[in-house]
Amino acid sequence: MQQKADNPLCPIGADEKESSSAAARLQANHLRRISAALFLAGFATFSLIYCTQPLLPEFATDFGIGPAESSLAVSLTTVSLALSILCSSVLSEGLGRRGLMFASIGLSGLFNILAAAAPNWPWLLAARALEGIALGGVPALAMAYVAEEVPRERLGFVMGLYVSGTAFGGMIGRVAIGALTEVLSWRGALAVVGLVDLMLAFAFLLMLPRSRNFVIRKGLSVHTHLIAWYAHLRTPHLPALFLVGFLSLGGFMAIYNYIGFRLSTSPYDLNQAQIGLIFFAYIGGIAASSSAGVLADRIGRGLVMLAGTLIFLAGLLLTLMPQLAAIITGVTVITVGFFMVHSTASGWVGRLATRDKSHASSLYLLSYYTGATLLGSAGGWVWRAGGWSAVVGYCIGLLGIVLGIAMTLQKANIKAPEALR
Repeated sequence: MQQKADNPLCPIGADEKESSSAAARLQANHLRRISAALFLAGFATFSLIYCTQPLLPEFATDFGIGPAESSLAVSLTTVSLALSILCSSVLSEGLGRRGLMFASIGLSGLFNILAAAAPNWPWLLAARALEGIALGGVPALAMAYVAEEVPRERLGFVMGLYVSGTAFGGMIGRVAIGALTEVLSWRGALAVVGLVDLMLAFAFLLMLPRSRNFVIRKGLSVHTHLIAWYAHLRTPHLPALFLVGFLSLGGFMAIYNYIGFRLSTSPYDLNQAQIGLIFFAYIGGIAASSSAGVLADRIGRGLVMLAGTLIFLAGLLLTLMPQLAAIITGVTVITVGFFMVHSTASGWVGRLATRDKSHASSLYLLSYYTGATLLGSAGGWVWRAGGWSAVVGYCIGLLGIVLGIAMTLQKANIKAPEALR
C-alpha cells in the first residue's frame, strides 16, 4: 500500500475517483432509462385515451347522436380511468409499479382494438370504459415511481419529460387518427393505434429499471388506505393542487372536444384529416412540459403555474377571432399554458407528499380525470346553448379559479419557501 502511495503515477484517491465517475455514469444511464420508459408510457396512455377525440363528429354522424353524447367516447374512458387510479394505487403497494404499468398499457391496447370492432354505440362505449379501467395503472404509478426513484433535484426534469410524453402521445394519437380515418375509416384507425401501443408496452417493460426504493407492503387494510388518502387531503396545499388539476383539464378538454365541431362547419368546413392537423399544437405542450419542469426546479413552482395560467387565458381569447390562423394560434397557446400548469402541479404533488406517494398521486389524478369527464362533457351543453363564445366564457370562468389558486400558492411560497419547495 505504501509503494502505491509513493508512486506518482498512481496518486492516492485515483481508484476512488474512477469508482465515483463510474457510479455517476451508471446513475445517469439509470435516469435516462427511466426518462425514456416513462416518455413511452405517457405516449401510449394518452394516445389511447384521446384517439377518439377527433372522431366525435364522425360518431355523431354514424350513430345519430348529439355532440355531448358523442363526447362519451372520451369522457367515459376518463371517468373509468379516474376510478381505476385509486384501485391501482392500492394494488401497486403489494404488487409493485413496473409490472402493473406494463399490464395496463398492454390491456388498453387490446381494448382499443375491440372498440374498433364494436358493432354499435353501446358496445363501443363499453370497450372504451374497459380501456379506461385498464389504463388506471399508469398515471398514478408513474408519478409515484418518479417520486421514489428520482433524486429530488431532478424530479421536475423527469416529471416534465413524462408529461412531454403524454403531450406527444395526445398529439400523435389525434393527428394519426385524423389521417388514418381518411384512408382506413375510423375503425381501421382505432385498430392501428391499439396495435402500436400494444407493441410499446413491451418496449416500456424492457426499458424501465426495476424499482430500487419501493418496498412491497403486504396485508394493508382498506382502513390503512383511507387513512393515507385522508392524510393527504389534510396536507397543506395538496387539495389546492388537486383542484388545479380538476379545473385546468376540464377547461382544456372542453376546448379540444368541441373545436372539431366548430371547424367542421361553415365558414371553415374542414375535413377529418384537416381537423386532425390542429393537434400539432401539442408540440408546444411537449416543449412547455419539459421546460416547465426545469423552470420549476430553478425559479419556483408558484411562478411557473401562474405564468401557465395566464398563457392559457390568452389563448382562449385568441380563439374568439374569426380567422382560422388566429384560432390555430390560440389553441397552440392554450396547449402551452395547460401543460405548464399540469407539469408543475403534478411534480409539486410528489414533492409535498412525504409518504404514501402513490396515494397522493392517485388523488391528484382522480381530480384531474374527473375534471375531464364532468367539465369537459359539460362543455357540450354549453356549445349547444351558445356556440364557441359560450365555450370560451365557460373556460375563462374555470381558469379564473385556477389563477386565484396559483396566486395564493405563490404568496405562500414567498412567505414559507421551505414548506412549498
